Amino acid sequence: MEESREKMMQPVITDDVRITETRPLIPPAILIQDFPMGSDASRVVYDAREDFGRILQGKDDRLAVIVGPCSIHDTAAALDYAEHLAAEMPRYAGELQLIMRVYFEKPRTTVGWKGLINDPFMDGTYNVNSGLRMARGLLLRLAEMRVPAATEFLDVITPQYISDLIAWGAIGARTTESQVHRELASGLSMPIGFKNGTTGSVQIAVDGMVSAAHPHCFLSVTKQGLSAIVSTMGNPFCHLILRGSTQGPNYSREHVAKAWAAQQKAGISNRIMIDCSHGNSHKKWQEQLSVAQDVAAQLAAGERHIGAVMVESNLQSGNQVCDGKSPLKYGVSITDACVGWDGTVEILDTLAKGVLERRKHA
Repeated sequence: MEESREKMMQPVITDDVRITETRPLIPPAILIQDFPMGSDASRVVYDAREDFGRILQGKDDRLAVIVGPCSIHDTAAALDYAEHLAAEMPRYAGELQLIMRVYFEKPRTTVGWKGLINDPFMDGTYNVNSGLRMARGLLLRLAEMRVPAATEFLDVITPQYISDLIAWGAIGARTTESQVHRELASGLSMPIGFKNGTTGSVQIAVDGMVSAAHPHCFLSVTKQGLSAIVSTMGNPFCHLILRGSTQGPNYSREHVAKAWAAQQKAGISNRIMIDCSHGNSHKKWQEQLSVAQDVAAQLAAGERHIGAVMVESNLQSGNQVCDGKSPLKYGVSITDACVGWDGTVEILDTLAKGVLERRKHA
């Protein structure tokens, strides 16, 4: 009895019982100091954000196009892609605002590679400090090339490391309903797109935009890496992304009209983005052109509620498995299948023609 009472009085471990390891994380301020943004690069980001905001509000009749790889796994190939895009930007400048899709974090339904920041060497070592350095270094290089960048914000701490170099951001279908991501979006400095849910619900994205437009107060970290209470002003440049769902595509004229009515009811008038991939293309890269053609036809008919489009594109079409056994093909996605470069140019041509036709209805 005495031994039992003594055992009960002994302390037991109740904290971190399932944590196997903790490692130091580089403070954001140190990374920013190592990769400082110059005045020319900051102007590229600032101007891209301003242009996108005007397009959302209908003050600029161009179409914004977020175009690029499903995910970044090879920074050399990403720079190669950026050079291709930079060469085309002047040709489309009158009709399209081109922003390169540069996704470093990948949400997984169950398990899988979580992106360049989380596992930069794709070998399960999770060298996050190296991933952050690679991500910021790439974004800085793109800005110096005058190619604005777009990304999805998945982790709520990583924006402190890279958000000053991001022209446009997304809250994904799996996190649109997340309170912490809505709070994050309310304080981010760039326009933010909220995707409809994976089951097709537009209302959760509309609710997300309403929430993010208001001020919030939440826990985060400072640039010095210290825990802090952050207060935000609210983000007026949040908008809806129609990305299709498990129920099928939602990019048609009827879908756009219903989505516009739903956000108007909530007091939101920012133009809508159509995602040509994911559920809208049945995750088949070949069908992205069909979606773009439909969107272009809507524009040509005078549709003004659509302000932006997203395209998953890479140097080469399709995708490949990253299993650590076979060498990876250059310029081919290791996540969702992408349209190749020639197909990308065809899509851009199609969308630009739609914008030109829409202007005839002005």
